Amino acid sequence: MRLEKIILREIGMPLVSFFEASFGRTTDRRIILVEVRGEGASGWGEVTAPENPFYNEETTETAWHIISRYVAPRLLRREVRCAAEINELLLHIRGHNMAKGGVEAAVWELEARLNGKPLWRHIGGARTEIPCGVSIGIQNTVEELLERIRRELDAGYQRIKIKIKPGWDVGVVARVRERFPAIRLMADANSAYSLADAGHLKQLDQYYLMMIEQPLAYYDLLDHARLQEQLATPICLDESIRNARLAEQAIELRAARIINIKLGRVGGFAEARRIHEVAQAAGIPVWCGGMLESGVGRAHNVALSTLENFVLPGDVSASKRYFARDIILPPVEVTPSGTIRVGEDPGLGHNLDLDYIESLTARKEELV
Repeated sequence: MRLEKIILREIGMPLVSFFEASFGRTTDRRIILVEVRGEGASGWGEVTAPENPFYNEETTETAWHIISRYVAPRLLRREVRCAAEINELLLHIRGHNMAKGGVEAAVWELEARLNGKPLWRHIGGARTEIPCGVSIGIQNTVEELLERIRRELDAGYQRIKIKIKPGWDVGVVARVRERFPAIRLMADANSAYSLADAGHLKQLDQYYLMMIEQPLAYYDLLDHARLQEQLATPICLDESIRNARLAEQAIELRAARIINIKLGRVGGFAEARRIHEVAQAAGIPVWCGGMLESGVGRAHNVALSTLENFVLPGDVSASKRYFARDIILPPVEVTPSGTIRVGEDPGLGHNLDLDYIESLTARKEELV
């Protein structure tokens, strides 16, 4: 497979409503789309880096620079044996997983199209229908949060995740449990706490959460292990797991009972599959997290979620929860029972709304 051209497009997409985590509020997304051309076809990927370096060190700006200056020159005009090889070709670029992962995902989609297979089958997926949950950001009031949860439950979603931070945690979870005593509920801290908060976080045990996600710093597996010893609630790691080796270490330390796999955070499908296999061998369930993706990234997440050990509902919800109009046709839709069904069309299984993408494009660069 010869990669002939990489086209970068930055598009701007306003969210239907703001999304707030412990590190800040997002109202608009600046998204880099990656189109890889080769062998007479195109594959599409999405760089999931946020606008600011708060979730991790990457941003929209750094990702554009890394792809154009370092990733593209190492891949273009060369024969690539398979999409799985891309990860290895880029290993010597330290970090910048979201930049590399956006390109790698596009090559996987290109290869799936060339082979006439749906992407989910091409990566080894085993599920034709995936369970869906939702992630609900910090709201202005608890009553607004409760109303958002009610609407999502009415839409059929199987799991509710709420964001927490100091001052918006135990009391809020208590109110949610009082209103919705039987729902599958989890809390996501995005590294907002330290081990000194163990006693405070232990109060969450009484609300029988599915998990508390990434309570401590991304670099601190040891303190997560120490915290897990003190909590009945399972800890799920997100930001901490950037590759399969870190997943192995986290499992060995007993720092996590659940792992969230995000395609961009780990650098693409090859490493995501390795983490999936490590977790599966250890009996650790995984699920797919989201980064406020457009339809391209969302479709990639759907494909990833068809792997066998994605047994927990992920943050792979309908396009309309985030954008008034998505850039794929048809948009990602969720059934009334809270699932997404995958089809047999080649590649992503969706068409790109190219005219709409062009109207949203703020900048574009063709790399050859």
